[in-house]
Amino acid sequence: QVQLVESGGGAVQAGGSLRLSCAASGYDTGRYCMAWFRQAPGKEREGVVSIDTDGSTSYADSVKGRFTASKDNAENTLYLQMNSLSPEDTAMYYCAARWVGSGGTWFDSSKYNYWGQGTQVTVSS
Repeated sequence: QVQLVESGGGAVQAGGSLRLSCAASGYDTGRYCMAWFRQAPGKEREGVVSIDTDGSTSYADSVKGRFTASKDNAENTLYLQMNSLSPEDTAMYYCAARWVGSGGTWFDSSKYNYWGQGTQVTVSS
């Protein structure tokens, strides 16, 4: 049974920081690329960052220099360190996994096989 469980969301003021976690289980994490997506009310789900099986990352322009993704292979956990948060970062954040050979672009949510339930991030001004 594949499971992705996010945690770490919350409410912070602009300029603050949060660290999200995604605990993965039930599949060979070496064969899946991971990503963080987010979805704000009334908006489409957007890719935040992808982290491949070799640890390489791709970031959305809107978060470059502020967000950092990492993973702990021993713990099968994906992290997202978010600094200098702004109200525009307010959204539900989702962890997702796609098979390494799925092709396409990392920010195409339709390529992802597994999703977590999401964790809410709210940034106030």
